[in-house]
Amino acid sequence: MMCGSNGFSGACCPPAQILKEEICGNFNGPLTAEAVWSAPIGGYVSGTFQIFNSASSPATVTAAGTSTPAIALSADPGNTDSQSVNNPTDFSITAGEGDSGTYCITLYKRVLA
Repeated sequence: MMCGSNGFSGACCPPAQILKEEICGNFNGPLTAEAVWSAPIGGYVSGTFQIFNSASSPATVTAAGTSTPAIALSADPGNTDSQSVNNPTDFSITAGEGDSGTYCITLYKRVLA
């Protein structure tokens, strides 16, 4: 059998599949660069990171992470900030006393069949 005759669009192997994972949680300050997620380098091809700062929070909440580009979020009370990135490996939140809210992470991983 020839490589291109196996029904996989001319490739010798089936194409990689993309799996989607979602992680959400709550946070309550005070937090100083509190790690809420991490993964090994190359574990995920992309992701969207979001923080929501409760309207009852007294101050701005920030989040940061290692990726391309770097994750840099900032949400004033009652607001949400989000960012899509490539190759994420970690995500942390900084919140002051009395700050609270939620975070959601949507991750995409390439899996070879």
